Amino acid sequence: MSDKSVTLAAITGAHGVTGEVRLKLFGEGVESLKGFRAFGISGKDETLTPKKVRDDGKGGAIARFAEVGDRNAAESLRGSLLTVPRDALPALEEGEYYHADLLGLSAMAEDGRTLGTVIAVENYGAGDVIEIERPEGSKPRIFMVPMHADAVSAWDETTLTVTANFAEP
Repeated sequence: MSDKSVTLAAITGAHGVTGEVRLKLFGEGVESLKGFRAFGISGKDETLTPKKVRDDGKGGAIARFAEVGDRNAAESLRGSLLTVPRDALPALEEGEYYHADLLGLSAMAEDGRTLGTVIAVENYGAGDVIEIERPEGSKPRIFMVPMHADAVSAWDETTLTVTANFAEP
């Protein structure tokens, strides 16, 4: 998993005239960004070095990067995704997971049937829900499974195992 990149935020535009940018956060608040010395830019070989990151009071953040000196440079980054290597994230306790680790896993029923591929992890307020896409031609094409022990009995680096009661026929 160490060669994977994990997206932590997206640049949504410039903030002011001095090169600061607005960020949409995908982690748990501004604190999730503060431990990193550099961010990759998805799809580019460039990195951004944070000088300052602060809460914007609206669920996002305002950041100043060493490489961005004015509003034009900040605006040119609109839509860029800020990434870090997966192995730079904090270690997890037993039973914990990063959403990025579940995406792309093969979903299997306990009896060995292939159910499809994990394509999304959503949270509507009551806990994480795994979205599984079935193979082409299957009906329904997509189904959801709650991410708790009653529905998902195990997962590893390649497979997510769904219990019989939640594995759609």
